[in-house]
Amino acid sequence: MPTETTDTLVVGGGQAGLAMSEHLGKAGIPHLVLERSRIAERWRSERWDSLVANGPAWHDRFPGMEFAGLDPDAFAPKEQVADYFVAYADQIDAPIRCGVEVKQVLRNEGRPGFRVETSEGVIEARNVVAATGPFQQPIIPDVIPEQAGVTQIHSSAYRNPDQLPEGAVLVVGAGSSGVQIADELLQAGKRVYLSVGPHDRPPRAYRGRDFCWWLGVLGKWDAAALAPGLEHVTISVSGADGGHTIDFRRLAHQGMILVGRTESCNDGVVTFGSDLAANIERGDANYLSMLDEADAYIARNGLDLPEDPDTRRIEAEPDCVAHPLHALNLAEAGITTILWATGFSLDYSWLQVDTFEQSGKPIHQRGVSAEPGVYFLGLPWQSRRGSSFIWGVWHDARFVADHIVTQAKYLEYNASAMRKAAE
Repeated sequence: MPTETTDTLVVGGGQAGLAMSEHLGKAGIPHLVLERSRIAERWRSERWDSLVANGPAWHDRFPGMEFAGLDPDAFAPKEQVADYFVAYADQIDAPIRCGVEVKQVLRNEGRPGFRVETSEGVIEARNVVAATGPFQQPIIPDVIPEQAGVTQIHSSAYRNPDQLPEGAVLVVGAGSSGVQIADELLQAGKRVYLSVGPHDRPPRAYRGRDFCWWLGVLGKWDAAALAPGLEHVTISVSGADGGHTIDFRRLAHQGMILVGRTESCNDGVVTFGSDLAANIERGDANYLSMLDEADAYIARNGLDLPEDPDTRRIEAEPDCVAHPLHALNLAEAGITTILWATGFSLDYSWLQVDTFEQSGKPIHQRGVSAEPGVYFLGLPWQSRRGSSFIWGVWHDARFVADHIVTQAKYLEYNASAMRKAAE
């Protein structure tokens, strides 16, 4: 079988891969997109049933297409998000092949480009773009031993409350996924313990504008890097039920039991950090700070936006925060499930080139790697805070495509100069 060739091979057919394909297509760069399953597969099979986008439809989309039949201020259900990307692939006529897995990428010896081994044969490419996104390997910390006798699942494997066995649930992780799942389980009648770590919690909306709008006009989407010490701080926000502000105190008053960070487990007893009150207070400070910035922006620009005093009201401190649990016997508490909403790690084991730190983290600048011809797309904070969001990855893809085009021009010049020299 002859080896297939292309200029640029894009690995991954989700939002990053499609954004890359659009910009490469506009630039006239021959390319191919390989997706091991279906377009935007993780939205379909690795998310819970009731998930909606965390940003409104007017914001969480590509510039070239709106969500069909959806109010711009609504939050798209996960299946509609996946369908959106399928429709987008058709709109841009993306050269995508589904059901093809990339097994290994090796740099060619003594000549440019890469040898890409796939489940359907070998492809030679001058460039390779790793567009597999940030959600690759679910992280379940090695804290609760199997002998504890409870079901342990990651948030990516959770679908709905009926999936879980009878009994109480400990949800570990208070980012957007953890708090939304915990809230859903509480509404379904489950007894829920939520392990809360450091977090930011922006208002869902303030003075008639969604927080996505506020992050935009306040310049926060364009922040180039996390401030020191904030690497492990997550954001708690929700588009569920039409969108609402995450309020841990409110959840506690509704019956959820908040605990600090999960630290260890011995003989069926889980211990928690003493940081719960501090984490809640930090989230409140972040929340109020954003309201202050919004008010200042309104005053400075003379905007006629309605007053919103109720948004500043902080719920009374619940008993579980005032007198937090520091240890919990799983059996005595009736906990039968531990749900880990603890994020993901990267896995580029298939990309066997020299552009990774010892930890496995890619070495790159705005997606341009230390290995010439290798690019990354869809990473958190790839160029700014908005990089891993739908609209953000589109802009990052344009930068990466421009770099590929520029390198192609250098190679074209070299080839032309060598032809002239040979004449």
